Amino acid sequence: MAVSPVLKSPLSKSLKVALIQLKAGADKSANLAKVTKFIDEAIATSTIGSLDLVMLPECFNSPYAVDQFRNYAELIPSGETTSVLSELAKKHKVYIIGGSIPELDPEAGNKIFNTSLTFAPSGDIIAKHRKAHLFDIDIPGGITFQESVTLTGGDKATVFKLGDFGNVGLGICYDIRFPELAQIASRSPHNSFAMFYPGAFNTTTGPLHWHLLARSRAVDNELYTVLCSPARDVEGGGYQAYGHSLVVDPYGKVIAEAGEGEEIVFAELDKELIPKAREGIPVHYQRRFDIYEDFVGKGNAKVSDL
Repeated sequence: MAVSPVLKSPLSKSLKVALIQLKAGADKSANLAKVTKFIDEAIATSTIGSLDLVMLPECFNSPYAVDQFRNYAELIPSGETTSVLSELAKKHKVYIIGGSIPELDPEAGNKIFNTSLTFAPSGDIIAKHRKAHLFDIDIPGGITFQESVTLTGGDKATVFKLGDFGNVGLGICYDIRFPELAQIASRSPHNSFAMFYPGAFNTTTGPLHWHLLARSRAVDNELYTVLCSPARDVEGGGYQAYGHSLVVDPYGKVIAEAGEGEEIVFAELDKELIPKAREGIPVHYQRRFDIYEDFVGKGNAKVSDL
């Protein structure tokens, strides 16, 4: 059996992150004020030292409701939410993975997308992911939800360079159920150290699969998976998010997790852990492309670039 080589970590230095688990109401301005308050608080109260990255949940500036997405949709980059997050990234000199917001695209016939933006400490947008897999489900006795009534799916995987730290992949919620996005990010030529998924699993799908999918993507690809959820809003009614924002390490161990309410979770991604996992269980070097097709290596994947 082939022995795996001694690996250099795809994460150049340990990354300190904060996950902002909050609930959004009907008032967009109030939602953005809450985001500002929570990010300011995360910077001021970090238990792991100076933060490098802050992450927000899916649909943090609007209700998560198919009949409301168009009402809250914004242009990018000229919209209000983009401006607020850009200023916060500059103010605190951190990366911000901006959860997701409804995006209006006039150039695409005024279609609405569920879109995540990532900002550098300079305030510049360095990544944009449109949710590729729309949440159209019908679980008898559970939940029925159909994003495609309002939203259009994106058409690219998203992998980008997080400054000096290395490459990362980005998906949104239901995207995590499709392992190909994480495979594209983790393998050559990208060799990412993490997949980030802002997501809003509900109280039916969350208990079933939230932890399972986060751990599966981490173990499959021997990288970190980072999931940020809205807080549950029992009093507000409507869509009930599962909560439990979490970080999973390359061995599949949950190293940080929130509860159900509004909360800030801190975690440090250790740069030494990925090469240890990949050397110990070298699935990256034991694939059998003589049996199954290498869809990544053949260049069939469409990867987003700004």
